[in-house]
Amino acid sequence: MTAVQPSHEVTPKFVEEITMAELEADPYPFYERLRKEAPVAFVPSLGMYIVSTRELCMQIAKDSDSWPAVISPAGGRTFGHGALLNTNGPEHRDLRDMVEPHLQPSAVDNYIDDLVRPYARELLERIEDNGSADIVAEYCEPVSVRALGDLLGLGDVSTDKLREWFHKLSVSFTNSAMTSDGEFANPNGFVPGDEAKAEIIAHVDPKIDEWIVNPDHSAISHWLHDGMPEGQTRSRDVIYPNLYVFLLGAMQEPGHAMATTLAGLFSRPDQLERVVDDPGLIPRAVGEGMRWVAPIWSAAAKIATDEVVVGGVTIPQNSVVMLSYGSANQDENAYDAPTAYDLDRAVIPNMTFGGGVHACAGTYFANNVIRIALEELLETIPNIERDTDHEVNFWGWGFRGPKELHVQWEV
Repeated sequence: MTAVQPSHEVTPKFVEEITMAELEADPYPFYERLRKEAPVAFVPSLGMYIVSTRELCMQIAKDSDSWPAVISPAGGRTFGHGALLNTNGPEHRDLRDMVEPHLQPSAVDNYIDDLVRPYARELLERIEDNGSADIVAEYCEPVSVRALGDLLGLGDVSTDKLREWFHKLSVSFTNSAMTSDGEFANPNGFVPGDEAKAEIIAHVDPKIDEWIVNPDHSAISHWLHDGMPEGQTRSRDVIYPNLYVFLLGAMQEPGHAMATTLAGLFSRPDQLERVVDDPGLIPRAVGEGMRWVAPIWSAAAKIATDEVVVGGVTIPQNSVVMLSYGSANQDENAYDAPTAYDLDRAVIPNMTFGGGVHACAGTYFANNVIRIALEELLETIPNIERDTDHEVNFWGWGFRGPKELHVQWEV
């Protein structure tokens, strides 16, 4: 479902000319200009309205009645119907009840240490004598995908395969470019996601067959059984769209937030030293890292139930609006020097995990995966520093994080 721009609204020329390639490489200059000149704008290359300021993003995110959740066209093509991201009311509540038991703080506190710390230590044992690493590929992403994979019940899927799945799903989900007549500009961009989904179904289907008969403590097993009448389980048509959501967003977010936090700390060596000396500062460092570069940068879509004026722009009924949380976190009206990483900035709630009834269900889980992984990393390699022979190349508009982060240390 795509928005149709009203004829009386004038799209600024710089908005008409933006391309997906430019957004993926570096969305910040474009969104900075949007916040100043067109905080609500129809972007033809996306076929959607974009909301870029913190105030307007928060206003819409909290109003689930006037702005129910939908999914971007590319997201819908990737996940299908029935995912948490594009359900509302009782259907959304039922799905939250399905996934939340394993993600409640009381539950997470009981298992998170045993889930994350042993594997983090195993990875560090492999690299600590090397003196250098691409910390994204060799530590951050593996810890992130392994933690969620094991929680879901996919302990028999290799870490490399889990990473492959989320990268392919990300390519599909962010294949957002649209033609002027509302078609996908790059239909082949969905091939990687389709390949990943076929592999996921082929692997998980037999496991679901077993979990139906012999449930265990894995999250997917609970998704099948919790809240269902005796003798019944949830349909695979419910399980798979939400599993894809988890295998994309929930898998990438901790790993990329971890790497982003390190990149931010490397930009402030004095603050890195303080965090190494006092691990109690890690949660604060992570919070600032996720404000600085939101790992889920622009992925929350809403639909206007009626014609409405937002930020001085008339949005027609049934128009799709994308809330750009990464831009909201950089809003100059909310944060001093927002483009800089600063451990000591005043704590103002950011929008990294969304807001309202569709706020991320895995916030507590993700924060604790990141915390434990950074505790282990900085304890094992306290003299870690960025390898300045390599640039830090962030990438992504829907999801954003360092493609690589080369680090070094004295052995």
